[in-house]
Amino acid sequence: MNKRIFSGMQPTNRLHLGNYLGALRNWVKLQDDGYENIFCVVDLHAITMPYEVDRLAPATREIAAAYIAAGIDPDKCIIYPQSAVAAHSQLMWLLSTMTQMGKLERMTQFKDKAGKNAERAGLGLFAYPVLMAADILAYKATHVPVGEDQKQHLELARDVAATFNTRYGVEFFPQPEPMILGEATRVMSLRDGTKKMSKSDESDYSRINLTDDADAIATKVKKAKTDPEPLPETVDGLKGRAEADNLVTIYAALADTTKAAVLAEFGGKQFSAFKPALSDLAVAKLTPITSRMNDLLAHPDEIDRILKRGADKANTIATPILKETAEIMGFWRT
Repeated sequence: MNKRIFSGMQPTNRLHLGNYLGALRNWVKLQDDGYENIFCVVDLHAITMPYEVDRLAPATREIAAAYIAAGIDPDKCIIYPQSAVAAHSQLMWLLSTMTQMGKLERMTQFKDKAGKNAERAGLGLFAYPVLMAADILAYKATHVPVGEDQKQHLELARDVAATFNTRYGVEFFPQPEPMILGEATRVMSLRDGTKKMSKSDESDYSRINLTDDADAIATKVKKAKTDPEPLPETVDGLKGRAEADNLVTIYAALADTTKAAVLAEFGGKQFSAFKPALSDLAVAKLTPITSRMNDLLAHPDEIDRILKRGADKANTIATPILKETAEIMGFWRT
């Protein structure tokens, strides 16, 4: 079987440094590693929480622009909106009939997002992992780049694939393997090193957005929370220093090096010396992406053309897989 990668991001708010370092940059590297790459804008997932109707389509274009600006080549990869391929929703329903409620109730992301109002949460939020499984299995993806917070959902997708194969006595769906890549798989907030950098954080100073200009990046790095001690000279010295660890991790990822190498250069120095270097590095790496994004967003028709072409390619792959799934399950087909 050919190696096929599937991954996606929600069109909610703006993508930030954590999205770039933890996912986008690694996706770019995978383009030339012999995989068939499918990168989706998962707009169906975006409506499981309250959202602005008028922002959904523009946000979808913005995420697609970020993909391309970061280096995803639409001639090498498939880029498309999830809602443009009906197989995602249809396969989700078929797979939901063999997904146990108990497993969904144990999903930590549902507990986090629903909070104390779990009984009032929508079915879509509860069944989010089943749709994620359908996203992956609709293409028989073999590998999925994921962050630590999505590993539980991928494990459910593997379980659903195994359940389907066992129930119907077939070897139809592969069990997709997780791919956790890079030095910065989990970038933390600039205001609280114990919390993940998030698009939904109320403070814009908690993250560096891919649309931030050089001045905004410099200001956010300067204001990033630290502690009064100088940087340690070894990685072990970062233990118990969440903010210091986060900034060193970000530097290492942007520089394509290791935390040990960063500390070999900056160990013993104060943050007043380290932060300007980190700021300069972030500006150098992100400014070309921001500029390319702005160019793309100035031509929404071109983004729509790319998304339409990607959706056509995605449908060509997913529709026959959905049809065969239904036939295996016994549905009548012409």
